[in-house]
Amino acid sequence: EVKRRYGVTFQHGALFSSLTVRQNIEVPMIEHLGLSPAARRRLADLRLALVGLPLEAGDKYPAQLSGGMVKRAALARALALDPPLLFLDEPSASLDPAATRAVEEIVLTLAQRGTKIVMTTHDLAQARRLAGDVVFLHRGSVLEQAPAEAFFQQPASATARAFLRGELVW
Repeated sequence: EVKRRYGVTFQHGALFSSLTVRQNIEVPMIEHLGLSPAARRRLADLRLALVGLPLEAGDKYPAQLSGGMVKRAALARALALDPPLLFLDEPSASLDPAATRAVEEIVLTLAQRGTKIVMTTHDLAQARRLAGDVVFLHRGSVLEQAPAEAFFQQPASATARAFLRGELVW
């Protein structure tokens, strides 16, 4: 039951290469929903539309997609069960600016819909654009936690200040 309440994307998509995009999206539905194949297909097509992928993309294999399409397909799979919580690991890593913008718009739309999003990123500009709150990790521990505006304007720790100046901290 807990697994139905969250979705996860991984930095490199982690789609099953032997399944089509639509089949990838249907995997959580098969495991948790007990829907008919036709109902799963309709729901998968809704998820494709939600992340801005054409229905034809559902018939392709991950290797046939661009990097941005793989990221959006992985996001569609994470959304298969309409979870209230979403974990995103570097959702736009290695994407060009247009694909990054597309992913960020989806993330913002989901957040506005009420989905709680926990996202890891090394992209400070992206964190400034998307974050409501920031948890700054250093050496495996939470060094600072604050609303995004406060964190970026006045970080409490010297390490966070150095990081925001672009220094390499370790």
